[in-house]
Amino acid sequence: MSKILQVIGKLRGRGAEELRVRAAQKLHVMAERGGWSWLTRVPTDAKLFKLLDPTKLEGSVSAGVMLQHFRTRKTPRFFAPFHEKHATIAELQIRFSSVGVIESARRISEGRFDLLGFHDLSFGEPVNWHLEPVSGVVAPTKHWSQISYLDAAQAGDKKITWELNRHLYFATLGRAYWHTQDELYAQTFVAHINSWIDANPPKQGINWASSLEIAFRAISWLWALYFFKDSKLLTPSVFLRILKLLYLHGRHLETYLSTYFSPNTHLTGEALGLFYLGTMLPEFRYAARWREQGYQILLEQLERHVRSDGVYFEQSSYYHRYTTDFYTHLLILLQENKAPVEAHLEEKLQSLLDHLMYLTRPDGTTPLYGDDDGGQLVRLDQRAQDDFRSSLSNGAALFKRFDYKHVAGEASEESLWLLGRKGLQTFDSLVAKAPAHQSCAFAESGYYVMRDGWSSKANYLLLDCGPHGSLRYGHAHADALSFELAAHGRTLLVDPGTYTYTGSAKWRNYFRSSGAHNTLTVDGESSSVPDGPFSWKHVARSRQLDWISRPRFDFFAGRHDGYERLASPLTHTRSVFFIKGDYWVIVDRVTTEGTHRYELNFHFADGASPVIETEDGEVFVRERPDDAPGLEVFVGGAGGQWLRSEGWISRCYGKRLAAPILTFALQGTGAREFVTFLFPRRVHEGKMRVRKFRAKAGLAFEVVDGASRDLLLLGNGQTTEAVHFASDFQLTWIRLTKATSTLEELVLLKGRRASLGGQDIVDSSDFINYLSAHRSGKELCGETDRVADWHHSLGDWQEAGLQLLNQ
Repeated sequence: MSKILQVIGKLRGRGAEELRVRAAQKLHVMAERGGWSWLTRVPTDAKLFKLLDPTKLEGSVSAGVMLQHFRTRKTPRFFAPFHEKHATIAELQIRFSSVGVIESARRISEGRFDLLGFHDLSFGEPVNWHLEPVSGVVAPTKHWSQISYLDAAQAGDKKITWELNRHLYFATLGRAYWHTQDELYAQTFVAHINSWIDANPPKQGINWASSLEIAFRAISWLWALYFFKDSKLLTPSVFLRILKLLYLHGRHLETYLSTYFSPNTHLTGEALGLFYLGTMLPEFRYAARWREQGYQILLEQLERHVRSDGVYFEQSSYYHRYTTDFYTHLLILLQENKAPVEAHLEEKLQSLLDHLMYLTRPDGTTPLYGDDDGGQLVRLDQRAQDDFRSSLSNGAALFKRFDYKHVAGEASEESLWLLGRKGLQTFDSLVAKAPAHQSCAFAESGYYVMRDGWSSKANYLLLDCGPHGSLRYGHAHADALSFELAAHGRTLLVDPGTYTYTGSAKWRNYFRSSGAHNTLTVDGESSSVPDGPFSWKHVARSRQLDWISRPRFDFFAGRHDGYERLASPLTHTRSVFFIKGDYWVIVDRVTTEGTHRYELNFHFADGASPVIETEDGEVFVRERPDDAPGLEVFVGGAGGQWLRSEGWISRCYGKRLAAPILTFALQGTGAREFVTFLFPRRVHEGKMRVRKFRAKAGLAFEVVDGASRDLLLLGNGQTTEAVHFASDFQLTWIRLTKATSTLEELVLLKGRRASLGGQDIVDSSDFINYLSAHRSGKELCGETDRVADWHHSLGDWQEAGLQLLNQ
C-alpha cells in the first residue's frame, strides 16, 4: 500500500504530456528488458543499409562505398579545420606546442588515463569499460534501467566510469595524430572503439544508463571519425561498426530524453547530441528528425536555462561553461552549413560569454561556484579545468569582441579546431581592449563582481547572493553570502569546489556545506541542509538589498533566511564596501534574541601560509610571502578569537588539496556585528594598522597605511559620533593625510547629514544614497546619486577642525 501511495504522490501535479512521455519510456524499457525490441541488438549490415536514405547515396551500398562516400562528400560540413587539413597542421605547428598532447596520447596508448582530477588511472588490459578503478567496483552488466548508479556499492563513483566512456580522449589521440601522423594513435582509437562495442551490448550496462553520457560519446565518436578519416586503419568494417552504434545512440537519445527527468544540461547535452548526429549523418532516414528535434529543444531551453542577466540557472559556473560551449558548437555548425541562425541565439550566447568574462579572475582562472563535474564537451586543448578562457577566445573570434580577446589573452588551440585558420586570423585582427566596466552585478542570479582593473595584478572579489539553484537544486551549494577574493592578482580566498558526487556522502556534504565556504556559520549549521547527493531538505533564500558601483567604490548588501529555521531564529545580513585600489570592509550583522556560536570562515588557497599575529593588542591574520602579493585580515567590533585548522579545496572533480582555514569564532547572545577588513598587500608593502575608536550610536575605526589615514564610521540608524565627526549615514569613510590630517577623500552611504567639528559637510532634506568626493584645493568635488557634479567649500574653520582629529 505504501508503494502505491508513493507512486500516486509522484504522479500528483504532472501534466498529461509528461505522463504520456514517461509512460512511453516505461513501455520502451519493458520491451528492451523483455527482448522484444530490435534496438537491443546491433543491426546487421543489411539492416543498416535499409536504415539509410537512398536519395543520399548513389548505386549499390556496401561498407567500402559508405566509407568512401564519407571521405569524399562535400556536405554536410564539419568544423572548418577538417576541410583545410594542411593549413590546419601548419597553424598547429606554428602556434601551439605538441609536447603536452603527444605525451597524453602516448600514455593513453599505454592504457594510462588522466580523467577529471585523477592521474594515471588504469582500467586494465584490455580496458574494462565497466570498472571504477578508484574503488575497484565493477558495475553489473544488466539492463541499464536496473543499475543504481547513484549507489557507490554498485557503481563506485560513476563519474569516473562515465568519464572514460565519454571517449573525450579520442580528441587527444586525434590531435596527436594530426601533429605527428603517427598511426599508433589511430590504432589505439580503433582498438578502443572495437573493444567498447564488444563489451557494451546495446542497452546493457552502466554506459547505457545515462542519455547525457550517450550524447557525449556520440559527439566524441563523430570528432574521432573526422580526426582519423584518412587513416588506413579506419577500414570499411570498422567504419560500419561505428555507424551501427551511432544509429543506436541516436535512437536511444530520442527515446529517453531527460525532458522530465533532468531538464538541465542533461537535456540540452542530449539535444546537442541529436543535432550533431542529425547534421553530420544525413544518410540516415531519421537524421532530419534528430536534427530538428535537437535544434528545437536547444532553442526552447535557451530561454529557460539562461537568465536575463546571462547566467545559467543552476547557479554553477562549471555548468554555465558547459552551456556556453553547447551553444557555441550549435552556432558554428549552423554557420558552417549555411543554416539560418536565430538572432536571440547569438544574443543569449554573448550574454553567457559576458558572465564568463566578468567571472574570470586576474590570474585567468574561474571560480567554481556550485557543482563542477570536471568534464568538457570536447577536449581540444591542454588547459586546466578551471581555465575557461578558451570559451572567450572562441567568442572573440565569433563575435569580433575586443573585450573577450582582452580577457582570453591569446587564441586557444580550441579556437583553431572549432573555427579554423580564418577564426584565428579574425582573433589576431582584433585590438584587445578591457571591458567597459570593472565591477558588474548579475542581479537576477545574485552574483556581484568587484574589481579595480583588468590587469593580472588587479584586486577581485566575487560575492554570491543568488537563489539556491533551480529545479530540485541538484547542483547547488550552501554558499549564501559567500565570496572569493584575489589580492593584486593572486587568488587567495576560494570556493571549495566539488570533489565528488556519489563517491562519498561525507565528502559530498563537506564540500557543499556553508562551513566550507567564505561565509558566516551559526552553531555549526549550514544555511541550506542537504538530503542526498542531489537534493536538499531545507533551502536558504537570499535577497539583495543594495548594489552601488562607482569609479571609486563598490557597495553591496544582502541577507538570507537560512538560519531562521533554528530554535532561536536568526537573520544574517552582509554588506561589502570596496575602496578600489585599497581594501574591502565586510560587515556581518546577525539579528536574534538567542545565544549562538558564530564562525566567520576564511578559506585560503592551497599553498597559502596565513599566520595569526598580535600587534599593539590587535590580532591580524597575515598571508605575506616574500615574493608574491598577500592579504591581511582584521576582524573588529566583536571580541572572539582566531583559530587555524586544515581544510580542503578541489580545483577539479576527483582531486582534493589540503588548504588552511582561518576562523574567527565567537559565542554571544542577542544581535551581533562583525566588521572584517581585507587588505591586499603588494610585495614589501608595510603592515596595516587598525584600531577601534569609541563611538556614540555606532562603530568607528582608524586604518593607517603609509602616508594615509582612514576613518570609518558605521551607523545603526541614528547619528553616529566619533572623533569630532557626526553622521547619520549608514557608512562614512574619510581619507586624511597621515602627517597633517588634511581631508583628501570622502564617501557617504545612505543618509542625509554629516558634520565635522559641528559644521555641516552635508545637510540634505532628501535621502542621499551615496556621495563620493575628493579634495581639489579648498573644495570637495564629486558626485551623489542626485547631483552629478557636487561641490562643497572647505573654509578655514574646517581646516582647523580637521586638526582636532590629531588629538
